[in-house]
Order: sequence, then structure tokens, then C-alpha cells
Amino acid sequence: MSASQSSMSGAGEAGVRTVVWFRRDLRVEDNPALAAAARAAGEVVPAYVWAPEEDGPYFPGRVSRWWLSQSLKHLDASLRRLGATCLVTRRSADAVVALLDIVRSTGATHLFFNHLYDPLSLVRDHRVKELLTAEGITVRSFNSDLLYEPWEVLDDDGCPFTMFAPFWNRCLCMPDPAAPLLPPKKINSGDLSRCSSDELIFEDESERGSNALLARAWSPGWQNADKALTAFLNGPLIDYSVNRKKADSASTSLLSPYLHFGELSVRKVFHQVRMKQLMWSNEGNHAGEESCTWFLRSIGLREYSRYLTFNHPCSHEKPLLSHLRFFPWVVNEVYFKVWRQGRTGYPLVDAGMRELWATGWLHDRIRVVVSSFFVKVLQLPWRWGMKYFWDTLLDADLESDALGWQYISGSLPDGRELDRIDNPQFEGYKFDPHGEYVRRWLPELARLPTEWIHHPWDAPDSVLQAAGVELGSNYPRPIVELDEANSRLQDALSEMWELEAASRAAMENGMEEGLGDSSDVALIDFPQELQMEVDRQPVRPTQTPMMAGRRRQDQMVPSLTSSFIRAETELTADFDNISEDSRPEVPSNMHLQPRMEREETVDGGTSNGAMMNGNHQQQNLQNNTRRVLGVAPSVSEASSSWTGRGGIVPVWSPPAASGHSDPYAADEADISSRNYLDRHPQSHTMMNWSQVNSRSHCEFRCMVTYYHIKL
Repeated sequence: MSASQSSMSGAGEAGVRTVVWFRRDLRVEDNPALAAAARAAGEVVPAYVWAPEEDGPYFPGRVSRWWLSQSLKHLDASLRRLGATCLVTRRSADAVVALLDIVRSTGATHLFFNHLYDPLSLVRDHRVKELLTAEGITVRSFNSDLLYEPWEVLDDDGCPFTMFAPFWNRCLCMPDPAAPLLPPKKINSGDLSRCSSDELIFEDESERGSNALLARAWSPGWQNADKALTAFLNGPLIDYSVNRKKADSASTSLLSPYLHFGELSVRKVFHQVRMKQLMWSNEGNHAGEESCTWFLRSIGLREYSRYLTFNHPCSHEKPLLSHLRFFPWVVNEVYFKVWRQGRTGYPLVDAGMRELWATGWLHDRIRVVVSSFFVKVLQLPWRWGMKYFWDTLLDADLESDALGWQYISGSLPDGRELDRIDNPQFEGYKFDPHGEYVRRWLPELARLPTEWIHHPWDAPDSVLQAAGVELGSNYPRPIVELDEANSRLQDALSEMWELEAASRAAMENGMEEGLGDSSDVALIDFPQELQMEVDRQPVRPTQTPMMAGRRRQDQMVPSLTSSFIRAETELTADFDNISEDSRPEVPSNMHLQPRMEREETVDGGTSNGAMMNGNHQQQNLQNNTRRVLGVAPSVSEASSSWTGRGGIVPVWSPPAASGHSDPYAADEADISSRNYLDRHPQSHTMMNWSQVNSRSHCEFRCMVTYYHIKL
């Protein structure tokens, strides 16, 4: 049933009591579920259920939980002003059970909620409809998060699009989405004395200091989202086409956290930008008109992320191009730690990671830079990077992040070529031409001239000495040389194509069924440090801590001194146990087994054609340890170069986030991947998501949900 049909059928039903289930739609303006419940002329029970354990490994990070807590307070105050008694809140490990209890305790006859499109939500929503309908409850769902529902945008053959450009062109040719709804004038709230609320605790004592800094830069809440949108429309939008690539200024919309949590209606954004575009077109302001086109394209990418996830529910776990299942990713937690702590030796990458660490925010172009470095230079599994973004970003969004990381890793038909490494030095002068962004987040390089700011390893000794930079001491040397990384990447791609060709040949000869799609290959486990240990049992109101278990240190705004001391200990220990470059090989039995690179000795193997004895191994281990540990400054240098907890926390205006939260670069959606596709046309087939097996987080239940989402 469509949202418009549901809205019409919900109107005029007197004497009903409706539970409105809030999720990522934390606003009273243009909220179809709330509007339909208010028009029903009955009592409205607004409810929010906090059940993060259902999200499995994608438990919300610290900054996301902080934003959610502030947004819920804002929503509760807004609902009270409209006449609601309060926002009913529940803490549970099972959202469906909690909803059923709310419905029973309030005597509600209806449940209204708005659609979500990630695989876990699809399964959950289908279960809600089944169980509550069996209880005699009328359940209705609405479109609140997209301009068009995923099943409404199809190609000429009635099939889903597999590339962004034709998808967005089709959207622009469709009738404009409905105008946003005004907030209800009044909400009738009944007696909630028998419906208790749980106190939701989103932070503990160790997180409050870090969270206090976030409030200096961000203002959650749907009314603040409206102010941020107005400020963007009347300010940076007109120059968006020119300034959108500048990382050293607040040149993007800063709206993505508001859009993720549903504090801002995407339909409202679309219509208001369209009006600006029409006005500037009539005035002959072609620059402003082009800026609107580019910004609407970023909205289109957000739409496409949900569209892709709906049609391919395993996109956050599996590559969408068949040949990528053979890529031999490097499983190296040392590289992973160095990357996320901003100590790679490449200034633009390090500045981005330190900003993310301290503020929970990254410019969308910097997201592309750091993720490309992660995938192509370090060749780490892209799911690791996506999970770290999920843990640390304010606007962490499963659909958008999956789209971005799939794009960077070459896993999309229109994604970047995997065999092209972006030089961080060139990217630095492109996105940060004056070096201001690097100087803000890498104070140890603040005195370097702009000529050398993005490649200090090339600077003369006299320049480094005058700037107070000592490579390998207070700033690291590059962890991997780009020439070496490119050579390793080409070797990995050759191995990938050999395995893919062997599988295809075996399948064509009828000797075996081949290796199947990527759902037949076990996922590379997240590093242990990324495993967020949480209490899997429902939290009762008498319990105060929200979570149990070990906390992730990288979610705190760091004291750089203490973090580097911790890093030295971790890296030293890691080199005792982890090889510098270990890749999981994909054998014919479809089980990932780690193997060592040729340059390392394993069970009497050779390195560069020569036998290595134990002394040589130990000497190489010591050299590698010194090379990586050279990244960390001394305690005194760290204390003098970065004071306070996390350095600068900029106060942006308006206080919010970017036009799109994924690192899918809008002006590169039509990049030169055609040549890449032409070379290997037989391999670039989209995954058949219906072949998902039990090992995947997206279970077979998604298939059932796919056919029932429109009910």
C-alpha cells in the first residue's frame, strides 16, 4: 500500500488509539505516520524503542548515540507542545516484543510507522506486520525517507537499475514527489498510566567529556535541522558547484546527520532546492542553477544508496560485482591501527582520520581520500573501513556507507577502477590547495611551507628543521611507498583474475559449479578491537548502564599523548604475532585461509629466491617494528604539538553535516570504468542476492520481506 493510500485510509477513523513508532524519522514536520495518526481523530501514543542489539555488529557508535539522545529530547519536547503526554520509550533486545507490549498496555488498535530500507529493518518490519496483524492490530507503513519508493523506479524492462546515472535520470523524469506535510496542529493523548517508559541511557561517565565537545559544534533536533537547511539555502548553496571540493572550509551543506536521523525531510530539501534553482534560472544565474543541480545529485546518491540496499540487501557485506570475491585482501591489523589513528605518513589522510577521531565528522571528499587509501594502498578489507566509519561518524548510515565503500573498492558497475591508486599528494593540492586543513589537524606540520605540506618527505632538511619537523619522530614517514603499493595492487589484481578465470572455465566445462557468488565465501572477520561487546539481554529500568563489556577507545576524543603511548605498546605486541602482509587466499573449497606473502618465510619457504634463517627473520622484524613505531612522537613532542583533548573542535555555521554522507564522489559517477568493464565484460555481473546463505547477516528472511514490504 502506498503512503498516499495509507494516509487516506487513516483519515476519519474516529475513536481509535494509534501507536506511532518513531525510528529514523525524529521530526513532527512531514512525518506521514504521525500526520495520519493525528488525522484519525483518535488518541495518539508516540513511542520509541531502543534495541541496538538487533543490529548485530552495527551497534551505534558513541557519537551516533550522543546525537540520538539529543534528538529524542528535542522530539519529546515538540510532541508535548502538540498535546502528547510524552514520548513513550522502551529499552529492549527485541523491538517487536516491546512494541507488542506497548500496544497491549495502551489498548491501541493501530500501529503506524515509516519505512526503512536496510536489510535488518526490512526483516523487522515484516515481523511486526505479521505478529501485530495476528493480534488484530491494524498496521500501516509510509514513505518518509525517500523521494520515491525503490519499487517505483524501474528501467524500461521493469527491472531495477544497476548504475547511478540512469537511475537518477529516471527519477528526474518522474513527477515531483508530494509536497512536505505541515506538523499536526494538535495531538490527542490518552491515559498512559499503565504504559511505563524506560530511561534510555546512551552514554556512560567515560564518554561524557568527549560528548560535551560535540555540543559546541552540533545542534541536533528537527527544528535545528530546519535552521541549518535555511542557512545553507541562503548561503553556501549558490557557490556549491565551485566550493564543494574544498576541504579547508565549511563548503558543504552539513545536513547529513539531520537526514540520517530523519530530523530533516528529504522531500522538503528537494522542493526548496528546486525553488531556488527555478528562481536563479529565471534570473539568469547559471552558477547558482548549476550548484542546485550538483546538490540535488548528492541527494540522488542518498536515494540510490537505499535503492541499492533494498534490491541487494547484502551490499554492506558482499561485493556486488562477481569477480571481487576473489580479491586477496591484506589482513593486517597493524596497518589498520595506523590508518585509523592518523599516522600513515600522508598528511591529507592523517588529517582526515584525526578529524574523524576528534569530531565524528569528515568532509565528503576527505572520506573518498581516506577510504581510497585504505582499500588501494593498504589493501585492507573494505568492510573493516566501513565498520570503523559506522563506529565513529555522526552521520553513520549503513546504506550510504555501503554505497561509498563499494564504490571505492570497485565493487559497483559504475564504481572507481580498483587498479587506479589516487596519489594523496595530488589529492591534497586538489582539495586543500593552501594546506589549511592539514595545518588545522596536524599541528606538527603547521610551520611547513605550502609547497611541501602534502609531501614533507620530499622537503629539504633545512626546510624540515626550520619547521620543527623530524620525520620518523614527531611525524611518521610513509607507511607504504606508493610505487610499492601499486606493484602489490597489480599482483593482487592478477591473482584475482586468474582465480576468476579458473572458476569460470571450470563452470563452462561442466566439471564443477564454480565458486558461485560471494555469498559462498566466508566473510573476513572484523578485527577483535572492532568487536563491540554489548549486553545481549534486555535492559530493565532498574539497570543504569546501557552497555556492558569493553569499550572502544577510538570512540573517545583522544588525549594524543596517552593514545600514542597506547599505540606503541599495541604495535610492538602486534609485530610479534602479525605478519606485515598476510592475505587470505581463496582456494577451491571456498574457505578463506590466511597465507603469507612471498617475501616472508613460512615453514622453510624462501624470500626473493633465497632461504632465510631465524636471524634474518628477527632482523627484519626489528626493522619493521622500528619503521612503524617511528610514526609515534615522543611523549614530550606529543604534549607540545597537540594540547587538550583532541585539538581543535571547529564551530561550524550552520551547525550540522554534509549534503551526502557517503564518499561516492558525485562528479565521478561516470568515471572511466568503461575501459575496465571492456577488458573483463564476462565478470562484471551483479550478485544474485537470493543466493544468500546462513553465514550472511542478511538471512533468507530478507527474500520474504522483499515481497511484503509494500503491504
